[in-house]
Amino acid sequence: MKKLKIVCLDGATLGSADLSAFEDFGDFEKFELTPKEKVIDRLQGADVAMVNKVVLDENVLDNTNLKLILETATGTNNIAVEYAKSKGIAVKNVAGYSTQSVTQHTFALLFAFLNQVIYYDEFTKSGKWCKSDIFTDFSRLTTTLAGKNYGIIGLGAIGREVAKIASAFGATVFYYSTSGVNSNAEFTRLELDELLSECDFISIHAPLNEKTKNLITQKELNLLKNKAILINVGRGGIVNEDDLALMLDKKDFRAALDVLESEPMRKNHPLLSVKNKQNLIITPHIAFASEESMARLIKMVFENLVEWSKNGK
Repeated sequence: MKKLKIVCLDGATLGSADLSAFEDFGDFEKFELTPKEKVIDRLQGADVAMVNKVVLDENVLDNTNLKLILETATGTNNIAVEYAKSKGIAVKNVAGYSTQSVTQHTFALLFAFLNQVIYYDEFTKSGKWCKSDIFTDFSRLTTTLAGKNYGIIGLGAIGREVAKIASAFGATVFYYSTSGVNSNAEFTRLELDELLSECDFISIHAPLNEKTKNLITQKELNLLKNKAILINVGRGGIVNEDDLALMLDKKDFRAALDVLESEPMRKNHPLLSVKNKQNLIITPHIAFASEESMARLIKMVFENLVEWSKNGK
């Protein structure tokens, strides 16, 4: 078999992941980022394209001679998958590599609120504790997960792991199936409105599709309990961000987001102007990106390449 030319178009999205295995496998070229107008040029002569967010549409596929597309993520919405298949181009993605990482980040966001971590870190570092007459502080009470209702939107692999851990902490777990077909005997299935109104803490672990786009708007946010916590580590676009910014200043609940509809976050985003900033935590799409999950991701992408090289699939 001739030596393959492998081109990674957006290596910056893989952080400092070790890609040396690909160098040993073929003629490997990595670009940190690739603007739309340079995609076709950079793929000239390439057999294999590695992409995360770079769009490989029908025009790109018609003007290159790719044999394999390695998606370095689970979602393939940046690739014209069916058209690629019609041209005999294999498309291989990865799944399940970040389950533990996203689950852990879900609880990191939750406990940041429940244990008042941000408030008490500032309280101590500002010197306020030094002025206390007693050994502790009661200006913000913490909250336990035990005895609360935990709602999960999207009971896939990550959702099930979150459910297991929430149960271990003593919470009662409920879920809403965004597909309408998911069923799990361990936990109680509720319709969305009921889950939002009954649960103290809610986390989203669903894909973005026609059923989940703008699933949570002002109407749904108005159903939340006072002091409820809503976490989105699924996909941006599931929660309407304009409505969320509005409701955070009108209603007493808290929200934590790791994903936004447009990333990176745009300037003048309405969430940057929320008055009740203590009720909002935003992290820059890092839930998946633990050291361990990134290593697992690269290993799985490489295994996809090896598998394809052996059987063409």
